[in-house]
Amino acid sequence: MEKKKLFVLTGFLGAGKTSLLLHILEEFSDKKLAVIQNEFGKIGIDGSILQKKGIQIKEINRGSIFCSCLQLSFVEALAEMGKGELEYLFVESSGLADPSNIRDILKSVEVLAGDVYDFQGVICLIDGVHFPKQVKDTETVDRQLKHCDVAIVNKMDLISEEQYKKVLSLIREVNPHCLILQCENGRADLSFIREGFEKGSWIDSEESLNTVDNKPKTISLVCAENVSKERFHQFLQAVLPDCYRIKGFFLLDNCWMQVDVVEELIDYKPCPEKEISELVFLSKVGPKVIRSIDEAWKKTMDSPMKLKN
Repeated sequence: MEKKKLFVLTGFLGAGKTSLLLHILEEFSDKKLAVIQNEFGKIGIDGSILQKKGIQIKEINRGSIFCSCLQLSFVEALAEMGKGELEYLFVESSGLADPSNIRDILKSVEVLAGDVYDFQGVICLIDGVHFPKQVKDTETVDRQLKHCDVAIVNKMDLISEEQYKKVLSLIREVNPHCLILQCENGRADLSFIREGFEKGSWIDSEESLNTVDNKPKTISLVCAENVSKERFHQFLQAVLPDCYRIKGFFLLDNCWMQVDVVEELIDYKPCPEKEISELVFLSKVGPKVIRSIDEAWKKTMDSPMKLKN
């Protein structure tokens, strides 16, 4: 059986990984594809978007696939998918995932399933707007870049040439060897996937920063009623300082919207109807975020809601 080509997609929260993945799946729609998607929240918000493409998807939630808490689930998923008639498998990791130990994990897969994968490398998507601050403040961003084979700077339409040069310089400080590309809205030139690229023989595996002890707190909010978009926006503005990321689907002014919060940016896009409104919050402040969410909701909203771990 011919080996499956395996790519791992990383990038910090809000960089646009799912947009890039959807672009990849469109470009390679003539191939037999599968996706393993990793979310920190209990529900895989983005998974429902990908399912519309009819792609085989395995979701692994509530932590990082590179942490010991989920590593076995990841190895088993890779081994199981390795039995199928796939050509390409794309792994979209969580925004806080540190892939430093990916090559060690693949050795475990080989023990279970044999030599079924041709590991192509790690693609790191970079948020061109927020990267200069992120790489200085967040060690995970440094690790994602350090262990990648291809770095793609996204959101080029939102930064100047001078800002891009700064991003480029910072990338090279961390990783002098990787291929660097640029794009808007995740729509990168994918010729490197077909033609190949230099793989990361320049870096050894490391123990991942993702551990049970530093696993971020996630909380879900559900609401069964239509709510005011204006009030909902005020609610999000009140809680976003305590969150790395907020995303989900909500019924706002009688319209279903996909909600995506990155840093101070709050984005709304129309989406298909859902059974119930739900948001996932990834906390910067641990369990304290529960109080922040509850107080902000009571201050701005009239409708009842429930919080779930």
